[in-house]
Amino acid sequence: MSRTGVRVWTRGRIRPELTGLVLLTATALTLAAPLPLATARPALAAKTTETAGTAVALTVEEQRLDRAVPQEILRRSGFDGVASEFVRSLRHADSYAEAERTVGRQGARLWQRAVDRAQGRGPAGGDLSRDDDRPLYWARLGMTRELRQWEPEFRLSEAARSALLGTLERSSRGQDSLTFSGGKADQGKGKGKGKGGDKNKGKGKSRQGVKRIVMTGFDPFTLDRDIRISNPSGATALALDGTIIRTADGPARIETAVFPVRWADFADGTVERALRGPLSRADLFTTVSQGRVGRIDVERFNGAWRGGFGDNDNVSETGLVPVSDPASQPQWTVTSLPYAAITAAATGRFPVYDNTSVTEIPAGATAPVVRPAGPTPGSAARAGGGGDYLSNEIAYRATLLRDRLGLDIPGGHVHTPVLQFGAGNTDPATGTVTDPEFVRNRLDIIAQIRVIITVAAESS
Repeated sequence: MSRTGVRVWTRGRIRPELTGLVLLTATALTLAAPLPLATARPALAAKTTETAGTAVALTVEEQRLDRAVPQEILRRSGFDGVASEFVRSLRHADSYAEAERTVGRQGARLWQRAVDRAQGRGPAGGDLSRDDDRPLYWARLGMTRELRQWEPEFRLSEAARSALLGTLERSSRGQDSLTFSGGKADQGKGKGKGKGGDKNKGKGKSRQGVKRIVMTGFDPFTLDRDIRISNPSGATALALDGTIIRTADGPARIETAVFPVRWADFADGTVERALRGPLSRADLFTTVSQGRVGRIDVERFNGAWRGGFGDNDNVSETGLVPVSDPASQPQWTVTSLPYAAITAAATGRFPVYDNTSVTEIPAGATAPVVRPAGPTPGSAARAGGGGDYLSNEIAYRATLLRDRLGLDIPGGHVHTPVLQFGAGNTDPATGTVTDPEFVRNRLDIIAQIRVIITVAAESS
């Protein structure tokens, strides 16, 4: 399902012969060459609801919301009332300006509530473990569904509604608050909202001597394969947002955000809008997503290619990564994270690898080949170390933004292990939404990514 007004490059069915990592696969990804992509499931049938006599089409993501698993996750986390609270707040909006303020405020409240829950502040709201990222994902979809169907007393054009949905997406993902202003965050107790922002916008440490680190994660995905799925990168973003880590060089503050698993949003520039300002004030950044089973990878090279795996709206995109100024677009970007120090450090129970393998079409050739040591001069990208899905694309976009802004800072992509359920709970048809091993695995991944970021900060 495409979005009106979003430029889409090449659309087509998923081609099984294309190889590359995705953000996550349901089967174990081997330590050798990337596995072939699975054939995408057919898109869900369009579903509409009647609002004031007008049919409103819900997205594929929103259609999944009424299933038993999402409702259980919302109920067991105390997030089951988020959508109804949002509806009540919208009733007081008697103009577009008021609606925009309401949507931004409610989106930011959801993000902060999810961060607080993950970091142990306030009530847990239920017996679901606090480290769980799924309540945020499903609660946000409840809000977008309500906003899509909302009929205010004033006239609301589709363009204006789309702008409100964008405000909700950004605010509820931490993207609008991905800042380094003063206030509470500098003491590690949530984000500061002090006026004036960070006056020291150059390189190096802030006026308080605190390094600034940007980290991003992703939503859960491949939900038609297993709707119970959690994404440890999103869980890590919630656990680390606004926190202070202690390094050998002094304190460092982490600011985080999460991104959707949708091709159209990336083509529309969501990564660049969210990261341009924060990266210009950061000392280090890392994009994080879910990769292979049982290992962590620091991805050395990122490729300018979309491999076609279906996104959360069951849309497939194949072709060059669409960016501004395509005439100057490189086929490859390179990490500037201190990968040697990271892989040498004892960071946790999962082995960490410096992954240099890519898939390319060599200069003058027509067929793709795997290059274990990285791309050769003049080659065309077909998969970076992180594959050809949105994990590779956020790494490509963030490092390209670093280069185009002329920033001399460490930055790149880290792939977490696949978050696995415990033995006996692997069948989505009969399994439960959580289990002790599932929680342990997620907590261990969060802890190890935190240590990896600490090592990166100390080595930079």
